Amino acid sequence: MSYRQTKYLIRLFLNKFLATFLYEIYVKKNAYIVKDIQNNIVVRQIKDKENIRKNFSHLLLHYPEFAFIFFKRINNNISLFSWFYNSNSMYCKIFNDTKLEGGVVCFHPFATVINAKKIGENFIFRNSITVGNKNNDNNLRRTIGNNVEIGANAIIIGDVVIGDNVLIGAGTVVVKNVPSNSIAYGNPLVIKSK
Repeated sequence: MSYRQTKYLIRLFLNKFLATFLYEIYVKKNAYIVKDIQNNIVVRQIKDKENIRKNFSHLLLHYPEFAFIFFKRINNNISLFSWFYNSNSMYCKIFNDTKLEGGVVCFHPFATVINAKKIGENFIFRNSITVGNKNNDNNLRRTIGNNVEIGANAIIIGDVVIGDNVLIGAGTVVVKNVPSNSIAYGNPLVIKSK
């Protein structure tokens, strides 16, 4: 057996106990985290283990992006657990006062900064996005609706509202409201209904 295989088996063994511990303390009664687990299983097309604890364990072990969001939710991103699950390597900042609903899925969230008033359910985002205020004024932060997906390198600045069921393309610069059920792309911004 190779070193890599041995290391993986040790992580698998330790994960069984750590994930069970974290599940019992943090997940069981937290609807947001449960929704995160369920949405990650669907969006990532992972074979459902038909047990929320097993799904949680699988996501923690194999998806450091999920671990990052999980540890962000429990306000414990500097712990031994986050080190074990490699979630400190994400280089992503989500401001603490951003109200984040359940169902968050992120893919490679490197170089991402999110400073919003509120983000709705089933939010999906990719790397290098900026969701920020305008003129360093936290009163000019955006609201993002339910079922919104943001592509890589997108920028959303100012006191704008992103509606429900919106897809924002990669590299898009958003400086005005985007209505529900639409697709936004480009710079300058183009908005089309779905």
